[in-house]
Amino acid sequence: MSPNAKLLTGRIVMSVIAIGTVVLPFLADWNETHIYNPEWPPHAKFHNAQTMSIAVLLGIAGLAFLWRDTDRTRVGLSAGWVMIALYWVSQGLAFLFPGVAWTDPHLLQPGQSLDQFPLQLKGDVVLIPVMAAAGWLLWSGSGHRPRP
Repeated sequence: MSPNAKLLTGRIVMSVIAIGTVVLPFLADWNETHIYNPEWPPHAKFHNAQTMSIAVLLGIAGLAFLWRDTDRTRVGLSAGWVMIALYWVSQGLAFLFPGVAWTDPHLLQPGQSLDQFPLQLKGDVVLIPVMAAAGWLLWSGSGHRPRP
């Protein structure tokens, strides 16, 4: 694969993640299990809204940095990659906090448990970071160098 093709492919992979970062939190949370959940206190809804908002901001900023003129520096691509990856890394780190679960117990489907992550969540905390690493490796291996 040519260096320009690697650079373009890396940008496209990261752009898919950036667009997902903007859209997926709303698909997952703009419903009765999260933002419209009558059992959630207003402060929990505040943090849910904050999380969705930061996802939009990071995704848009990441796209802007990924597609700006990068012939002069690799900083733009690096900044874009970091902004996009931060949201998904923070989702994985959330499970390190006490009392955190991937869903509310009363929303479990028959046969599900809080110890069994659904496929969608495995994609969020495993597949997306792997895609981000692949995007990084593609464009960083493109031989792209700063212009003098």
